[in-house]
Amino acid sequence: MSAGSTGSPDGRVPAADQAPAPETLPRGVVVLLGTGAAVVTAAGVRSFAEIVGPVFLALVLTIAVSPLRRSLIRRGVKRWLAGLIALVVVNAFLLGVAAMLAYSVAELAGLLPTYQDKFAELVADTRAWLADRGVGQDQLQAALQKFDIGKFVDTLQGWLSGLLGVVSLLAFTVAVLFFMGIDATDFSARLKQAAQVRPDVIAALTGFTRGTTRYLIVSTVFGLIVAVFDVAVLYVLDIPLPWLWGLLALITNYIPNVGFFIGVIPPALLALLDQGWATLLWVIVAYSVINFIIQSVIQPKVVGDTVGLSTTLTFLSLVIWAWLLGPLGAVLAIPLSLLVKALLLDAAPSTHWLAGLISGGPVPEDAPPAAPAELPPDEVPAEQVG
Repeated sequence: MSAGSTGSPDGRVPAADQAPAPETLPRGVVVLLGTGAAVVTAAGVRSFAEIVGPVFLALVLTIAVSPLRRSLIRRGVKRWLAGLIALVVVNAFLLGVAAMLAYSVAELAGLLPTYQDKFAELVADTRAWLADRGVGQDQLQAALQKFDIGKFVDTLQGWLSGLLGVVSLLAFTVAVLFFMGIDATDFSARLKQAAQVRPDVIAALTGFTRGTTRYLIVSTVFGLIVAVFDVAVLYVLDIPLPWLWGLLALITNYIPNVGFFIGVIPPALLALLDQGWATLLWVIVAYSVINFIIQSVIQPKVVGDTVGLSTTLTFLSLVIWAWLLGPLGAVLAIPLSLLVKALLLDAAPSTHWLAGLISGGPVPEDAPPAAPAELPPDEVPAEQVG
């Protein structure tokens, strides 16, 4: 600024000496427009859940196997061969899990009808116990109608009859995995090229990939540990189909907050039907101890800031994605939320402060202060002009 120019007494340049600021929408209007766009997007995702879910599952599996591919390339394996090996590994894992689930559910469907008499006996005993304590027969009848193992078996058989649809969905996922595996061999070079034009966006996507990989590794390791302990307990208690319940414990370990409750209910009910109330209590106690020590004490300390989401947001992510995509959305809730966070918050420097607000974990004492807000155009300090 020249010596003869005038300014305000506090050293700020008048608005008339500056270029006109671009017009922007009021913040309230921006919030309303963003909320409306989110609602429309959510409706679209739910409408195409049968496509969005398998595609994102294929993406997560491709990310999960990427460390293997990179390790093979560093060891001198050609890129196309490393990509092929990674593709074979991830498809073998997916098909193996699907085959184990299909076989185990079929075994369970054949086992449950043998407990019809035992269930009727339990119902009679429960009715007599409640009647002795003054509960009326009408109330008993209304309550017991909701617990009919015959209806449960019919529902399970309906699921089995829809196995053809699950197989077709699995075939679609495998097909998407194949094409993603092919593209992944050269994707790192494409990211480096794109980073020259949009470094913030590519950095956000890279962070999503890194965070998802760490989350999957930690959840898988601890899920396997929990599953092994659960299977051992079920073997000791002589509960039928222990490997099915171990596989269920592994899968539900990816479901935040409520996965434990989903994993303990089926073996506990089967323990009740097979051996009685005492065994049911033993199953619940054993699962609770294992879950508390491994998933509530050890796992969070190892995970640390891998997810980068607060506890409340993690639970809300589970609810929202389960509503949008069904059970698959519950399993993939954390990676889906990490992707949304990367695209909407991490990709733009102006929203990095908001990403810090929703992150989990304590704030370090030596954390740098937040960047000061930018001054309005008519209050730019004089030393920053000219």
